[in-house]
Amino acid sequence: MDNQEPTDSSQNTKQFIISEELTAEGKWVKLEKTTYMDPTGKTRTWETVKRTTRKGQSADGVTIIPVLQRTLHYECIVLVKQFRPPLGGYCLEFPAGLIDDNESPEAAALRELEEETGYKGDVAEWSPAVGMDPGLSNCTTHIVTVTINGDEAENVRPKPKPGPAKMSSFCFFAGDGGMSLSFQCLSTSMVWWSGEGYGPFVFF
Repeated sequence: MDNQEPTDSSQNTKQFIISEELTAEGKWVKLEKTTYMDPTGKTRTWETVKRTTRKGQSADGVTIIPVLQRTLHYECIVLVKQFRPPLGGYCLEFPAGLIDDNESPEAAALRELEEETGYKGDVAEWSPAVGMDPGLSNCTTHIVTVTINGDEAENVRPKPKPGPAKMSSFCFFAGDGGMSLSFQCLSTSMVWWSGEGYGPFVFF
């Protein structure tokens, strides 16, 4: 980013935002020129992307880790396949979405999971707000783990309920019942899907 007038750099300076100038705005995101003080006391600028939809929620959205549990089956992680225009191709992702007005992260996670996969589950835990891409934007998400009882009738043949601009299908990554659920088997499956022309893999 651009350098501006330097100040006394004899010692480290606390970094802070000096100003934010709107340069472009669309329906969902806006671009700002952020002026800030760096650790050496120099004034610098940064191009920052922000969502226009944030209205006081604890985070912009939720990212769901759905764990499907069925009798006599290994636990599975459920992912969704979606076409992403910025990447020009299909991506395999954890289900995710924005938090609506007056909606809790838990409620948003269960709603988005049902919309994108058709599954209904229970929230096991959720994280504080975490940054999505802090070098580019201020977008944040809660990471929510949801357990799904695959033996329940409503989860035997789930049908996604996506909106018109967000069509998706889902797939499973099976584990061996241990810690490799989200690592070894997931990695092997990612290699296979890459060979089939899918990717990048978007997890957060």
